[in-house]
Amino acid sequence: MEPRLKLLNLIFAVAALCFAIVNATAQNFPSRSARIVVGFAPGGATDVTARLIALELNKLWGQQVVVDNRPGASGMIGAEIVAKAAPDGYTMLVSPQTSIVVAPLIIKKVPYDSLRDFATIAVVGSTPQLLVMHPSLPPKDFREFVAFVKANSKNLSYGSGGIGSTPHMAGELLNSSLGVKVTHVPYKGENPGVADLLGGQIPYMFVNFPVAIPHVQAGKLRAVAISSPQRSPLAPQFPTVAESGIPGFDTATWNGLYLPAATPREVITRIHSDVIKLLNAPELKERMLKQGIDQSALNTPEKHAAFVKAEFSRWGKVIKEAGIKAE
Repeated sequence: MEPRLKLLNLIFAVAALCFAIVNATAQNFPSRSARIVVGFAPGGATDVTARLIALELNKLWGQQVVVDNRPGASGMIGAEIVAKAAPDGYTMLVSPQTSIVVAPLIIKKVPYDSLRDFATIAVVGSTPQLLVMHPSLPPKDFREFVAFVKANSKNLSYGSGGIGSTPHMAGELLNSSLGVKVTHVPYKGENPGVADLLGGQIPYMFVNFPVAIPHVQAGKLRAVAISSPQRSPLAPQFPTVAESGIPGFDTATWNGLYLPAATPREVITRIHSDVIKLLNAPELKERMLKQGIDQSALNTPEKHAAFVKAEFSRWGKVIKEAGIKAE
């Protein structure tokens, strides 16, 4: 047999073997424990979302599914772990837009390509922010807040849990929408910022709903609007920013489920099907809603991928206009 023919036969044999291995892997999936990596500390909306999904996958698969918190670098540490993990379906990522979209836009060297290195599964939930202020400030609703900010923007500041966080992006989008430049004060986490807001050291900030609502209910903070496109069923008394005068304003923290890009299509399909089945279960829907996590209509890999690309365009414009850079 000619050497060239032998080489072709070898190539075909290897390809057939690889196909057989992938097919067998997909058919037997899951056959062992899996993990969901979260690039943030326990307790936040991303972590809670991941833990709710992990708990239900445990039951459905009959295999242990653990949440692996790897906080740091705006979630990039966790994202990098998954981007470089074996593409077998046993290492998943639940991440907000912070590490998938915003960090790559403001940080020069990111150890992964969000559009190339991940397989999108679905947006598994979103958490709105409440625009809250210290109750000593005069505005009682969003329209009064807008007038107050425009008249005092040079002397005001707003806080967030850090550069590139969703509340930071919400603050800059508000600045852009109102044509003002209120100074951003980044904190090392949302809770330290809220502590200063409660103490009157900063006048206002966008705060993730589950964190903000207890302080609002206790009268320690005043909420004038919510950042999601629709009012929250948990607190329908708060109007949206969009309905209050800035159409299209939407800065909910959305969390997507990702796998390494080279994961076999059959495994992606299996995980997607199982996760959507869980998310549609009334019990899980209720538990997520009680945590302030809304369901998403971006529940296919294709819709999720298109949304990520659109978010790059949307936040890229805000970041450029605000001149945001990593410090």
